[in-house]
Amino acid sequence: MADNDGAQVAGLIEELSGSSRRRRQEVAHQLALVAKAHPGLMLSYVDALVDALYRPEAQTRWEVLDALSAIAEENADAVAEAYDGAEASLFDDGSATVRLSAFVFLCRLGASTPERSDMVWPVLDEAIQCYHGDAEYRDMLAALIGLARGSASEATRKALADRVAFDAENGAGYIKTFSAEILQALE
Repeated sequence: MADNDGAQVAGLIEELSGSSRRRRQEVAHQLALVAKAHPGLMLSYVDALVDALYRPEAQTRWEVLDALSAIAEENADAVAEAYDGAEASLFDDGSATVRLSAFVFLCRLGASTPERSDMVWPVLDEAIQCYHGDAEYRDMLAALIGLARGSASEATRKALADRVAFDAENGAGYIKTFSAEILQALE
């Protein structure tokens, strides 16, 4: 990354708290792209990203959650404070995209340590029950594979296996396939 990239990111971060809804959405999208390509560049700005989880517009929140998910893959410790905002977003009544982005973030956070898996599992389990079969459920199952392959605790691993076992045996289509893959990842 060039030296001025840090300055450009700092400028975008500043606009993330601006008064223009449209500009916050555009900036959040740009920041998500930067985080996916260079998550380390975003480490200094995690507090501002966490703050942006409370913006009123859905797109800003899902883009920020996507940025935090990218950072979590590299340094989950740096984004652990985003848990509360992600949990609130997980049950957003107005946006399935926000809910999915929150679910993915929480799975990545939970995959980082056994303690974090125990912290995120109850809300992930609730979301699985709430959104089972919804349009975003396929991507939720894909995120659960990451949790299963991560550093989840034995209690979380068992609870996850119990949650998907029925679908792995009796489900159909992608639900059966992904559920079986989750069980396989837990072995």
